[in-house]
Parts: sequence; C-alpha cells; structure tokens
Amino acid sequence: MGKKVTIIIPNFNGIHYMEPCLESLAAQTCQDFEVLVVDNGSEDGSVEWLKEKKVPALFLPKNRGFAGAVNLGIKKSTTPFVILLNNDTKVDQHYVEEMLHAIQRSPKIFSVSSKMVQMYHPELMDDAGDMYCLLGWAYQRGVGQSVLRYQRPVRVFSACAGAAIYRRSVFEEVGYFDELHFAYLEDLDIGYRARIAGYDNIYCPTAVVCHVGSGTSGSKYNAFKVRLAARNNIYLNYKNMPILQLLLNLPGILAGILVKHMFFRKLGYGKDHLAGLMTGIRTLHRCRKVPYQPKNLKNYLAIQGELFAGTILYIYEFSCRQLKKCIFLR
Repeated sequence: MGKKVTIIIPNFNGIHYMEPCLESLAAQTCQDFEVLVVDNGSEDGSVEWLKEKKVPALFLPKNRGFAGAVNLGIKKSTTPFVILLNNDTKVDQHYVEEMLHAIQRSPKIFSVSSKMVQMYHPELMDDAGDMYCLLGWAYQRGVGQSVLRYQRPVRVFSACAGAAIYRRSVFEEVGYFDELHFAYLEDLDIGYRARIAGYDNIYCPTAVVCHVGSGTSGSKYNAFKVRLAARNNIYLNYKNMPILQLLLNLPGILAGILVKHMFFRKLGYGKDHLAGLMTGIRTLHRCRKVPYQPKNLKNYLAIQGELFAGTILYIYEFSCRQLKKCIFLR
C-alpha cells in the first residue's frame, strides 16, 4: 500500500538548512510519507550534498521560482496529499500526523495551514494562515503575536505554502501554482481559486513548525521581493475577481496601493514598488483569468464577506502590535 503524503521541499542555495529540516522529518510519529526535494539550480553545494545523502530529489538546471519547483514536485507525486515545506523549517514530531488528520476531516478541505512559530522566538507566531482584505493586502494571521492566542482551528483565506498540506486531486480542478508569479502570493492565489470553486482552507494549531523566515531571499524587505509582490498583487486581483467585484473593490485596492507605496518609499523601495506595479499592469494579458460561473456566485459572495472580515482582523492585529510596541517602549 502506498504512502499517503509526499513532502515536497523546494531548495535554492539552502544547504545549511537542509539537514535540520530532514532530521525533524525523520523523527515523525507518523512515517506515512515520502520526501522529495526539488532543487532550483543551487550553486552552494546543495546538489552534491543531496546526492551524497541519497535524498530523493529533482534537479532543475536553473531557478524556476517557488511556483515552478513545487508544481514539478506535485506533478511527480502519486500520493493523495502533498505537503509543501520550506527548507528553513523544523517540524514538531507530530506534524505529519496532525496535518493528515486535519485534511481528512472533510473532502471539501483543499489545504491546511500549520502553526508556524518563529524559530528564534518560539513564543511568537510567524503565521497562522494567510488572510486577505479589502485593501488588496495579503497578510500573515497572528504574526508577532503570542502563540497562546492561536490555539483554535479556524477557516483561513489561504494556507501559507511554507508549511501546508494540500489535497492533490483539487489541483487538477483549479489549476496548479501560477508560475507567472515565480514567488510571493502564489499560495494566496491558489487558495483564492480553491475558495471560488467551493473548497475550504483551514488552520491547524496542533501541527507546529519552527520557521526561520526569509531563508532564501535573505531579508524581510529587498528590491526583488518588493517588485515581485507588487506585480503579483496586480495579477491576484485581476485574475480572481469578476469585473463587477473588481470595480466594487477598486477604491479600497487603490487606497491600499497608495498606502503601501508611501510605506516602501520611506524604506527606500518606492521605485521598486512602482516598477512592480507597472510590470503587473503591462503584463496582465499573460494572466489566465478565472472564468466566472454562475454556480459559484455564492462562493464569490462568501469571499467578499471574508475580505471584509479580513480587513477588520487586520486592523485589530495591527492595533495589538502597535500597543505591544508602546508597552515595550515604556
């Protein structure tokens, strides 16, 4: 009898992360999985190390981005479920067991997002599922907050693909990760498409992962990340919103773009942010827009409600972070 899940680990010049990540998988209480590393044209010795250790792997001649790497891994897998796992992670010993248990609760669950905590500050959250709001902003639920506040399973807008499990058959229905994105927001995009089709994305607090964060890109903000995220944000809204919904949300999206641009200007990335937006607009014709189907109207209405709820949650979490900073400064 075959395994239930394939754990796909995309790697790009991350040799120093691979060993602790794989060791944490070897210690799992549930071993009903196989591992597949997809190397994205690394030049740091990762290829040689993987071959020496006989780790099952696919080797790409050049970097195809996160989306390209995981798509190849998903298509090569034969298990009913796949887990996508960043190389800069270490998982709790019950991680695979809890993820499988969560996604098998209902056939309408497409993905499950794990409880990602900060590697060097494990008392703080890194991600409790990704959310989206009326300003056109995607954000990590719970980031920087106490882990004790995120102990309940809930529905989220999308799973964070840094450590999430997916029902493999649904990719055939809604499509794979959009390789036009290359990296950033591709997980929100796939979660959005699954929501349109009527599937759920949930958060599992008992599947715990320690995450370094920005292990490949090297920093929270850099010119490359700012440009790609800005471009992909344009793709995300255009592809997934029918024209009427897009027009309804356009004032909020434009306001969100303006606020973000002011923020990135302050950090010295204003030109990169603008360049990303312009690239997104110029290349919209390359996007494959999700065709509107009347049968999905109730799902679009539910999504609109989630965008509103996501806005309220963002304001609340932002206020909590600001209050925490004020208390700390005292």
